[in-house]
Amino acid sequence: MFPIKDTIRSRKFPIVNTALIAVNVLVFLFEEILPPQTLESLFLYLGLVPARLSLFNPLSWITLFTSVFLHGGWFHLISNIWTLYIFGDNVEDRMGSGRYLLYYLLAGAAAGLAQVFFLPDSSMPTIGASGAIAGVLGAYFILYPAAKVVTLIPVFIFPWFIDIPAFIYLGIWFVTQLSSGLISLGAVSDFGGVAWWAHIGGFVFGFLTVRLFSRKERTYRRIYNDEY
Repeated sequence: MFPIKDTIRSRKFPIVNTALIAVNVLVFLFEEILPPQTLESLFLYLGLVPARLSLFNPLSWITLFTSVFLHGGWFHLISNIWTLYIFGDNVEDRMGSGRYLLYYLLAGAAAGLAQVFFLPDSSMPTIGASGAIAGVLGAYFILYPAAKVVTLIPVFIFPWFIDIPAFIYLGIWFVTQLSSGLISLGAVSDFGGVAWWAHIGGFVFGFLTVRLFSRKERTYRRIYNDEY
């Protein structure tokens, strides 16, 4: 399944969400000009490596945040920023820009901590915005369960577009992440290089904390009724 768009329009221009997309793209373009050896070193020092985290080295925990802005390839980047583009504007709309930025960063950190908890001895750098974006998806699941997600489902060589309720689309997404995460625990090496538990941790963080960051429905409607 590939999401094309959702049916909820944000009321204001999503300045923080757009800025986050821009920063991710700019960082990736910077990565593209680096020699391979330098890029590998960048991932090792700024990516989240669970085995290198230490309570005796507080600076090592900064990678919970820096790793969120690194990507390993064009597909990795595009799939992440496209998902953020579809779902992030609405979440920012309900939270407000400042709280949304704080929420996004904390979701990324929570996602990283989940990956560390389940794979503490991993020496593979975890990079990418997907954990933070999973937090955005968890928030969307709570805030807009009845929204429709226009989804592309390929049937052999033919594209099939279907409107799927957000709670079903995101529910299926979470179940696939959870099943892959459970399989990864039994793998000899890091399963496919995908940080499944970061995805799961980010989503659960969003599911549990979104109400702490979002404006109540009544307040949200009053703000925009006053403005318009």
